[in-house]
Amino acid sequence: MVDVKLALEIKDLYDNKKVVEKPENILKIYEFIKQLSVENEELKEELEDINEFSAQIVISDPDFKCWIKLGGGKFDYGEGEVDDPSYTLSCRQEIMGGMMQGEINSTSAYMAGDLSIEGNLQDAITYGEFLSLAMELSRDLG
Repeated sequence: MVDVKLALEIKDLYDNKKVVEKPENILKIYEFIKQLSVENEELKEELEDINEFSAQIVISDPDFKCWIKLGGGKFDYGEGEVDDPSYTLSCRQEIMGGMMQGEINSTSAYMAGDLSIEGNLQDAITYGEFLSLAMELSRDLG
């Protein structure tokens, strides 16, 4: 079950545009997505259709690393480094927070050089599409 307190905290982050404030907010969003992906049929089906992969996320300014694993019916995340990521996504906190907030388009950030992706670009696109779906479904919850 999705933790109501966490859901309200995530809602506050988005409503007050606080996602960009600190990288730890991204971990809170990932926890919410993890909980939601266990309950929501659409997210479950999406995760079943994705071949499992992991990604490293490197945020500069401040220095922060986290990882995600998705596919094979599961979504997981953690702080730190992951072994053998499919790709590594690197950017400043302002860019990552803006993308997660829905205010910065990842393709535009990539083309402008504000977002670096090394490795499997298709997996990075899959991650972006899954994240967009999860955030859209979470907004629908109100």
